[in-house]
Amino acid sequence: MGTDTSNAGTATSTTTLLPDTFTKLMPQSGIEIREGYIDVGDVTLHYVEAGEGPMVVLLHGFPEFWFGWRLQIAPLAAAGFRVVAPDTRGYNLSSRPDGVSEYDVDKLAGDIRGLIQGLGASSAMVVGHDWGGSIAWALATNHPEVVDRLAILNAAHPHKLQQGLHHPSQLRKSWYFFFFAIPGLPEDVVHARNWHFFRHFLHAANPPYTPEEIDRYVEAWSQEGAASGMINYYRSSVRESSAQAKAVHPPITAPTLVIWGQQDHYLGEDLAEPEHDDVPNLDRVERLEDASHWVHHDEADRVNQLLIEFFA
Repeated sequence: MGTDTSNAGTATSTTTLLPDTFTKLMPQSGIEIREGYIDVGDVTLHYVEAGEGPMVVLLHGFPEFWFGWRLQIAPLAAAGFRVVAPDTRGYNLSSRPDGVSEYDVDKLAGDIRGLIQGLGASSAMVVGHDWGGSIAWALATNHPEVVDRLAILNAAHPHKLQQGLHHPSQLRKSWYFFFFAIPGLPEDVVHARNWHFFRHFLHAANPPYTPEEIDRYVEAWSQEGAASGMINYYRSSVRESSAQAKAVHPPITAPTLVIWGQQDHYLGEDLAEPEHDDVPNLDRVERLEDASHWVHHDEADRVNQLLIEFFA
């Protein structure tokens, strides 16, 4: 694997134990879970980590934060991995820069390259869900030297998503992409009724998120500037030119596993399998029939098993 660390991050402090307001909502496995901060370029990323061994990076989606992986962190650490789950830029305790251009997916991918190398690894196994999956696709495309293996949970390859957005059925599912592109208004809407709009996205989960879990999400959404940061992912995506969207990207060389909850309300199941030319080393698409978009929550044990077997 490559060893260029010119954009590697710099850890700003030693890690500290994660507060029990979080750990009490996570599997009680005796695994020590820590949190820390790392400077990557012009942003600071907050991350949670556990375990020792080959690095596994877990990238959350919208509207989650590192806590979306609460059911994966300890089990993966217990299986012999060093698990790192960052808040991606704009979310929770990571930097929340102003400006839509700060949320270009290539910048987001560059953050994760810096995170991996700044924490002392030359490469890692990378897991992404939803927007975290989009970042993971971009990371494996732009910086293949840092991705050993790639696991994607309910996140379409960008070429597949562009194809899907030409069909009315997927456009209906993706209506919020275009709502979030409106300047200013979405921020007012999402704050209303104690974050009802964001909480609505989590309602399809089965079993439902508990009130205590939702409280942790509300705390993350309430960080100053976080709502705009989260929404700016969509604004940046919608502003991407048609030429950029259709650009030819090099194929992803990393062995890739796709895990797909078939009851996804936001992405059609036909988007699950990437084209062979884009992902020639696709291991398989594992479809979980009863899982929603929140597949890592709905079927955590099965997802953990699939990841551990794929990374072993």
